[in-house]
Amino acid sequence: MENDRPMKSDRPRKMVEPRLPTPIGSTQGTGMTPLPDDLVAAQCVRMALMYAVGAGLWTMGLVMGSLVLPDANQFGPYAAQIKTVGIATCLLMLGYTRFSPCGHPRKINVGLTFLVVNAFLIALLNSWTEQPLTFRPLSWIAIVIVVYAMIAPSTPRKMLVASMIAATMDPLGVWLAHRRGLPVPSAAMTFAMFYPNYACAIISILPSHVLHRLGRQIRTAREMGSYQLVELLGHGGMGEVWRARHRLLARDAAIKLVRPEVLGAGSQAETRTILRRFEREAQATAALNSPHTINLFDFGMTGEGTFYYVMELLAGRDLESLIREFGPLPAGRVIYLLRQACHSLADAHARGFVHRDIKPANIYVCRMGLEYDFVKVLDFGLVKVRDHREAGQTLLTADHGTTGTPAYMAPEIILGETDVDRRADVYALGCVAYYMLTGQLVFEADTPMKMLVQHVQSQPVPPSQRTELKIPRELDQLVMSCLEKDPKNRPHDAGELFTLACRCRMGDEWETTQAREWWEQHLPEFTGALTIPGSTPDVPAAGMLAIS
Repeated sequence: MENDRPMKSDRPRKMVEPRLPTPIGSTQGTGMTPLPDDLVAAQCVRMALMYAVGAGLWTMGLVMGSLVLPDANQFGPYAAQIKTVGIATCLLMLGYTRFSPCGHPRKINVGLTFLVVNAFLIALLNSWTEQPLTFRPLSWIAIVIVVYAMIAPSTPRKMLVASMIAATMDPLGVWLAHRRGLPVPSAAMTFAMFYPNYACAIISILPSHVLHRLGRQIRTAREMGSYQLVELLGHGGMGEVWRARHRLLARDAAIKLVRPEVLGAGSQAETRTILRRFEREAQATAALNSPHTINLFDFGMTGEGTFYYVMELLAGRDLESLIREFGPLPAGRVIYLLRQACHSLADAHARGFVHRDIKPANIYVCRMGLEYDFVKVLDFGLVKVRDHREAGQTLLTADHGTTGTPAYMAPEIILGETDVDRRADVYALGCVAYYMLTGQLVFEADTPMKMLVQHVQSQPVPPSQRTELKIPRELDQLVMSCLEKDPKNRPHDAGELFTLACRCRMGDEWETTQAREWWEQHLPEFTGALTIPGSTPDVPAAGMLAIS
């Protein structure tokens, strides 16, 4: 790729001063970083389980006191009513935590009220009847405080305040007993009997501190440059894909984490070499400007040596899952999608790139603004640059690995030819079009090796003979021309294939209106109101980005 050399000028250049750090979020000055959303959600699930256990314990106490050992009930005439209130409180909190649309922070704060209410109910049972004046066993309030502190992800300050109030419920119960005329211990003896409550209240801040320190460590580990990981979308052979958010622009993005061992990094020197090639190819890839090529925002390497790409976040389905769920597509729609994929690859081919891993999983059909069936081609970060100085050397072809998927791999790649060019992508596009038309692979085999052999030696059956859907002759021939064994007999590149696809008349049979109607009927979750920047799209995580 050639770069224009900038013209020399004697005019002094103005340099923009570096931007000062901008405060992030709303927790500045609080001394406490909010926990990651997924960690808070997991803790809320555990809180719901705790409420269920609490309801079970109150129920067991009610049954034991009312039916099994009624003569041993020493908690007064209103014990059944108090225990019933305890059961109702636990069940109410269980339902609220599981089904309320309120956010997790509010649920956590309401849970602190639950702690105090349960402590008050226990205190009433502990002091409703006359009790010893010099000694009492360990109160259940102390146990509830410790258990709650180990599960609820409240801040240490809130946990300490709520726990101290809960610990005070037993002395409050003693005072209420005094007001009712019962003999009670002195204030000093009361504190001596219930000091374990206060000790547990002080100890309760330790689990909270540990949890929030863990949250800070997780947030730090998840920070990728200016982006912060929010939600795991999926994982595959290359690594993981996360939904992320830019910390200043509040823009959602997708971050793909690539494990170093996948790229063949066996030593520090190899890691540095791969990083330089990674940087060079990522910069070249970012220059692609077809609207049907996924946008690359950023890239880099973490302190642990994990490479990452920051890409635009897409709402839709990859072709593989789309066809697996809904079956083969009509010819008009296939041409409509094929033209867009060719547009993306034509831009890459014109710049000297060869993708080498075109497959349905790397072609994303999504909603883009008001358009539906909008194609985005993925994984351009791992293309091969047609540079003879580094022939055959790319992120996935350098010494330790090969690239491509057997079902879509061109014969020349399988045979290990060094001069693999754009026509390998044309062959893969033919395989993808074949899959869209028939819902089947070009060649079926028990093992990848048998499939590779068929790609090299066997002649494919025309797609029109493998489906009941009508496939026009010109489209049938176009697909078969892409699947020629000899690259010389295929369209020269994606640009030529794009031209041929535009000449297919049935491509006009599918347009934006039909695409929108199809999505509204089959994928309504993607047809709602557009979200504003910074809001979380109401889209299933599995449908946000293809994983390869």
